[in-house]
Amino acid sequence: YAAVVLSFRFAAADCVPPDRRPRALSLVMAGGVLAGVIGPQLVTYTMNLWMPYLFAGTFLAQAAVAAASALVLLGVRLPKPTAAEAAGGRPLAAIARQPKFITAVTCGVVSYLLMNFLMTAAPLAMRMCGLSQETSNLGLQWHVVAMYAPSFFTGRLITRFGARRVVAAGLALTAVSAAVGLSGIDVAHFWLTLILLGIGWNFGFVGASALVLECHRPEEKARVQSFNDFIVFGTVACGSLLSGGVLTAYGWNTVLWLSFVPLALAVLVLAWPAASRR
Repeated sequence: YAAVVLSFRFAAADCVPPDRRPRALSLVMAGGVLAGVIGPQLVTYTMNLWMPYLFAGTFLAQAAVAAASALVLLGVRLPKPTAAEAAGGRPLAAIARQPKFITAVTCGVVSYLLMNFLMTAAPLAMRMCGLSQETSNLGLQWHVVAMYAPSFFTGRLITRFGARRVVAAGLALTAVSAAVGLSGIDVAHFWLTLILLGIGWNFGFVGASALVLECHRPEEKARVQSFNDFIVFGTVACGSLLSGGVLTAYGWNTVLWLSFVPLALAVLVLAWPAASRR
């Protein structure tokens, strides 16, 4: 569901001139600010509606929201590729071997994987540390707002400083968020971790998406963009499955320490094309 919804960022970029694509990407992502306000409140007011099945009402409410979104999308019309465009372009394997594409995919995977990995574990860790469910919900609300609010200016930052620098800033913020989480287990530590994690995800993921747009020709966009999202969200799904198990077996600190491994990999890959050019 998330993979399909976030594919709209590429659809928006396809409808504007090349110099405005980063801004189109970020504006689509900015719509998530509303989700940051509505989502956690939806959990708070629906989680006890179908007792003794905690959160059953929340899943039904989420289904209703998704159905309402589908009705909105019925009115959206996007330009379809011509038969020549659909059949043209380089083989996908040749595109995937480009250093720029490898960098874009790796940074997108790491940014989203770590955000999802830590976000999934954080509310469970808060409950394990004796904090209330309402506290967890509010922390997640600020996290989601932090994920999407920077989108109002992320596109301008990419245009001015370049996608690589924005991605690097996002990875740095994600590292700082993990360090804050390791420094304590009070409410303030969890909330600051989630807020920094959200901003880091925005810079890293939107920046990586902008890099993907630089890796393909117009006739190759559908295959390249879908291949990128297949890798990113396939990896994210695995991270979601692992997060709760790692937290239960080894604790919150282990979850945070593990996040530095993919971060180091992403930094090395991000520096690789620049080093090769030199």
